[in-house]
Amino acid sequence: MFKILEANELATNIFQMIVEAPRVADACLPGQFLIIRVDDEGERIPLTICDYNREKGTVEIVVQAIGAETYKLSKLKAGDELADVVGPLGKPSDLCEMSVEELKKKKIVFIAGGVGTAPVYPQAKYLKELGVDCDVIIGAKTKDLVILEDRFKEVCNLHITTDDGSYGRSGMVTKALQDLWDEGNKYDHCVAIGPMIMMKFVCKLTQELGIPTVVSMNPIMVDGTGMCGACRLTVGGKVQFACVDGPEFDGHKVDFDQAMNRMKLYKTEEGRLFLKAQEGDTHHGGCGNCE
Repeated sequence: MFKILEANELATNIFQMIVEAPRVADACLPGQFLIIRVDDEGERIPLTICDYNREKGTVEIVVQAIGAETYKLSKLKAGDELADVVGPLGKPSDLCEMSVEELKKKKIVFIAGGVGTAPVYPQAKYLKELGVDCDVIIGAKTKDLVILEDRFKEVCNLHITTDDGSYGRSGMVTKALQDLWDEGNKYDHCVAIGPMIMMKFVCKLTQELGIPTVVSMNPIMVDGTGMCGACRLTVGGKVQFACVDGPEFDGHKVDFDQAMNRMKLYKTEEGRLFLKAQEGDTHHGGCGNCE
């Protein structure tokens, strides 16, 4: 069992928890994720790691209550325990593979939408600890849904934009990125994490601007081990699985339309059977047919 040390509501239906998991905290890096179960009867929930503390042996998660299991998770309090915390899973951020010298030569921008703000934080914090400056654009529908603002201000140059103009800049994250570019911020590396549709249009813009872009495909995970087939996607014409080959990929090579269509189909049993029949041996990960 894994004890919850702290539990808070960051915004409406968005909750933050700090969990005691020393082995996970000791091994994880920015960009990786966890699989948790609330209890022995619960479903597996993939969640990206928002932060970690190796000395205290803790990991931090942020979850949006949008289904039965995440709602059940959101009701837990400090002192309660989780049945399982498995991780770290997935590959770390590509930024972790670069030297400090390489990183300092880059002008990096992160674009975070909604709950996608949480997995951006450890990457920005990682860069700050290395003495590397970066910009972060946080997008939310309205001011009340902006999360982790104060913590981001400590590790980056923060730009907030809201769809309704109630806080910060007005408009979508793509407009904020274009405005910053026009203001002279010539970025040469972008990381976008958020809703699928947001990442699609960010990549469309960054391709026009010539900015290499990495996206995190964590929104489409279900099982987290490559066996369920939910996170199968096409990247550069090749079959990949977000949970074992990612979750980060070259955003300019991801077939977002296919990925979004699979998300819709995977929600029903009939849709899952259709995908299994259509995709054959490449439907599941670990089949030996996927690179």
